[in-house]
Amino acid sequence: MTYDLFIGDRLFSSWSMRGWLMLEKFGLPYRSHMIGLYSGTMAEDMKPLAPARLVPALRLPDGTVVGESLAMAETLAELHPEAGMWPSDPAARATARWLCSEMAAGFTALRGQCPMQLKHCWQGFEASPETSADLQRIESLWAHARNVSGAISGPLFGTYSLADVFYTPVAARIIGYGLPVSDANREYCLELLSDTPVRQWRAMGLTVRYDPFPYALDLPSTPWPVGGVSRATPVEDTASINDACPYSGKAVTAVLDLGGQHWGFCNQFCRDKTVADPDAWPKFTDMIRAVNDS
Repeated sequence: MTYDLFIGDRLFSSWSMRGWLMLEKFGLPYRSHMIGLYSGTMAEDMKPLAPARLVPALRLPDGTVVGESLAMAETLAELHPEAGMWPSDPAARATARWLCSEMAAGFTALRGQCPMQLKHCWQGFEASPETSADLQRIESLWAHARNVSGAISGPLFGTYSLADVFYTPVAARIIGYGLPVSDANREYCLELLSDTPVRQWRAMGLTVRYDPFPYALDLPSTPWPVGGVSRATPVEDTASINDACPYSGKAVTAVLDLGGQHWGFCNQFCRDKTVADPDAWPKFTDMIRAVNDS
């Protein structure tokens, strides 16, 4: 049973991130397919999924197409009760559904003024009164979730759930625009963004170059706080310490330099996602450790 997930550009498509995390974080098998949000091909790319018209969209193994993130979440949770996508406690589960529903339907000021971007953190951004009201509402919902669950820190309901999936792009907006929240909630945001799959999502997004960069602001910026300044660089040399790609096991065709050592990959995408954030990829770091310890 393998799902087909249709997503948009990773650096900017907050809803695509939610769809991907639903599958990645809960260990569900899937194939990703890119929809051209910024290349002008979106309408054509979406035709096979009609009447779905937005990303993400999910095609089930039987061919059924599911649009809208909340419908995808409920469908996957129903098909995979063993995955524990919703909290097990009934009160916590009801509250988590509430938080996800309000996220899907609300916070239009925050979403409009602060489009998600995962490249860097803007400095000196000023939130509108409407965006500030959205932030206050989000913090009150998070506080309510923790009152219900008893979780003082970490995931909102004690163990990772769809509620954390739905609010990860919110965390990216809070951090990316330097929005004012409590210290505890900022720590929660950084925990979400430090999660290995989220780092991998961002690293894959950084393999694409944009000119002009969408949603640019006339503001200074600082590096992304998690994996923001890479120590790796791509090189033209085809000689590498390893003979096979750490991800696919295929022959090396693209190489990066990390600390004076050259490591190889089966294609440019594998190399460039690793260049973007080397520490986000356990198979890569395990390979380095094994070679250097031998």
